[in-house]
Amino acid sequence: MKALVLYHSQEAGNTAAMADAVAEGLRSAGAHVALHNTNDARFDVEEFAQYDCVAIGSPDYYSYVAGGLKMFLDDHHIASEIKGMPRLKDKPYALFYSHGGGGKVKKPLEDLFKRIGKKVGDTVESKGKPEGKVLETCKALGAQLAAAVRH
Repeated sequence: MKALVLYHSQEAGNTAAMADAVAEGLRSAGAHVALHNTNDARFDVEEFAQYDCVAIGSPDYYSYVAGGLKMFLDDHHIASEIKGMPRLKDKPYALFYSHGGGGKVKKPLEDLFKRIGKKVGDTVESKGKPEGKVLETCKALGAQLAAAVRH
């Protein structure tokens, strides 16, 4: 099983820490995991089809998702319209986000990515630096996502 953890993280690294924990949960369930930070590079949407599932994480930027993740959706839409690439669908996915106190990105994140397929688990939130229970919840979410692929 191949899993993608697609996320955006910058200086504080809060979303990256969550992504690492989700990846750890996926690996513990036997998945081969690729981590991709959209802050480092744009994700090539033509590679998306090779993954069996995806976990997506964003910081809260003024109550909206990070631009690199929105760009992923825009790129996928353009590729499906122009290149005839299949649309996003039928892929188990999970969501997580971090914020410094607002936390209003949850609804836009869930609304934007519902077109991917079937959402697995609850969207995981971290206010500030993720520690303890949040990281354990992220690991559990990764394992739950892997289990959804098997069923």
